[in-house]
Amino acid sequence: MSLARTSSSFIVRERTTPVTYRRKMFFWLLALLILCHFLWNYKRQLKIADITDKYIFITGCDTGFGNLAARTFDKKGFRVIAACLTESGSKALKAETSERLHTVLLDVTDPENVKRTAQWVKDQVGEKGLWGLINNAGVLGVLAPTDWLTVEDYREPIEVNLFGLINVTLNMLPLVKKARGRVINVSSIGGRLAFCGGGYTLSKYAVEGFNDSLRRDMKAFGVHVSCIEPGLFKTALADPLKTTEKKLAIWKHLSPDIKQQYGEGYIEKSLNKLKGTSSFVNMDLSLVVECMDHALTSLFPKTHYAAGKDAKTFWIPLSHMPAVLQDFLLLKQKVELANPKAV
Repeated sequence: MSLARTSSSFIVRERTTPVTYRRKMFFWLLALLILCHFLWNYKRQLKIADITDKYIFITGCDTGFGNLAARTFDKKGFRVIAACLTESGSKALKAETSERLHTVLLDVTDPENVKRTAQWVKDQVGEKGLWGLINNAGVLGVLAPTDWLTVEDYREPIEVNLFGLINVTLNMLPLVKKARGRVINVSSIGGRLAFCGGGYTLSKYAVEGFNDSLRRDMKAFGVHVSCIEPGLFKTALADPLKTTEKKLAIWKHLSPDIKQQYGEGYIEKSLNKLKGTSSFVNMDLSLVVECMDHALTSLFPKTHYAAGKDAKTFWIPLSHMPAVLQDFLLLKQKVELANPKAV
């Protein structure tokens, strides 16, 4: 305290020490952060007014995420157009949904099929346009070491996951622009980290790039573009038995040199390593559909959604880490080669 004398009285002035000043600044900064957090969450909870007159188109609805999404959004009241690859998938979905839902057979790798489907959708939606396009169709392809593969092994996942997605988007985009709607691209944590060899991660990295450029190009039209990055989920896409069968088929045609380098027990050991990661696998597919729901109905949809505990706590954080740490952790999951010097 200090005393300053005037002609009539003493004025008491309180000195603000550096410690007191820092405490006050910390308190106000903390209060500001809490307020921002509250406003951010409130903003994310604001929803569009009416969904009963809105059309959405979903690819890959035979099984998995697409099938659950079609059933979920149909119950919510959306006018769902579900694209299935097979007649059996289409019939099964129709049996579980309301009369509002329509199905259409679509092979996303067939340009003429995509073009005809887009015209049919245009006739269905009319002047309302298409509120939501969910690009969900995808395949895993062959997951194997790079030196086992040919360029043909890369072709299928890139044709389906990338070029199929782009072709569907380009054909449906005029309808989405008319509705000032949403485009939702289902990518993967494989689009953030190349956790295996093969065309799958390559295709998903490219999907991320297409998604980002599309988002910026569509902003002026009022179209929101979001990307969903699921972690490891138990779906028909990621069936370990089918993955192993594909590896075995390739193994049979490998040269003796490569077989010697990797060792006869390599695939069996890889399968055992895979079993050890089963705790990472998410069983609840609704985690992905909830991300789709938010991207479709929020007034302020996110640009990216991570789905699954493993994606949020391991894969996405690791994707921001230095390459040396990424390599260390991912290589620990790989099987040691029998004789890598046998070249």
